[in-house]
Amino acid sequence: MSTENETESETTRITRKGQVTIPKDLRAEFGLEEGDEVRWEKAEDGIRVRKATQSSGRGMLVDNDVSEEKREEMAEEMEAEIRKKRREEWQP
Repeated sequence: MSTENETESETTRITRKGQVTIPKDLRAEFGLEEGDEVRWEKAEDGIRVRKATQSSGRGMLVDNDVSEEKREEMAEEMEAEIRKKRREEWQP
């Protein structure tokens, strides 16, 4: 991996199978973990990669009197459990 400008862009190579590695600092900054999905989008200036989240329904099944802080805590716990299950499914 080479770095043009540490804060603006990084480059990685595409493997024979078409795989790419998202640089560690970007995974950390955007909260990407094993099992997460990313969306590849065409753009006028090239390709954009975005985290594919389904957060629009977050908190829909929680009572209205639950605080926003508690909702976030519950959502994070659920996301962690989903990632754990995905990892278990991928284990040979």
